[in-house]
Amino acid sequence: MTMNQNYIRSIQIDWSGISGRSYLQKIPVIRNLEKLDFSRSVTFFVGENGTGKSTLLEAIAVAYGFNPEGGTINYRFSTFQDVSELSESIRMVKGYRRAKSGYFFRAESFFNVASKAEEYRDGERKDVYYARYGGKSLHEQSHGESFLRYIQSFDREGLYIMDEPEAALSPQRQLSLLIQISEMVKKGSQFIIATHSPILLGLPGAEILSFEGEKIHPCAYEETESYQVMELFINNREEMLRRLLDGGNSE
Repeated sequence: MTMNQNYIRSIQIDWSGISGRSYLQKIPVIRNLEKLDFSRSVTFFVGENGTGKSTLLEAIAVAYGFNPEGGTINYRFSTFQDVSELSESIRMVKGYRRAKSGYFFRAESFFNVASKAEEYRDGERKDVYYARYGGKSLHEQSHGESFLRYIQSFDREGLYIMDEPEAALSPQRQLSLLIQISEMVKKGSQFIIATHSPILLGLPGAEILSFEGEKIHPCAYEETESYQVMELFINNREEMLRRLLDGGNSE
């Protein structure tokens, strides 16, 4: 049997610390969650908006020690307060290895993370600092370019938690991120990612956990809604658009 080398092996929820009136009680998969194991180096959370995947992802990140708005494990800043009580109720089983690096990505707060990255360079020369991100400031690049450059600057194994990274990336850049994830896994990294991207979900060897229904459950790639909708659209584009745009009524 292969030893589980993940930085986060499992989580448990202590519901005694969560109010019965909490909005968390109204999210079925969260309400029914007691324990979740992470057996693969890459775990994807999938499901429609509102099913709780981002809520759980953020709670895991904060419980591990990341800043709620994102960044590396050392980032400490706040521009808004939007952290659920779930993070304080998570009991985490960590692996025997200590992560040498780590990052929590949230699309909506990456601008703030990029700003802090420049503040935190501790007197490092600008040319040396910018060389790490392709030769220029993160704010002088597009949102997608800066995010990908930032991720590609990490070359050490660690824990990476990402909430819908495809929001910042074109399909080609998603492929670049998929390659980056694969290479970092080979070095010993662990990824937990909430995504709708059929490209990222295609990563070989990843575990896909669906938040659809009453409980979190494993899901095959071809069973994900992201794959099924994309396949249906590509293979039946004209018919699908006709039905969507005119209600399927023929003239």
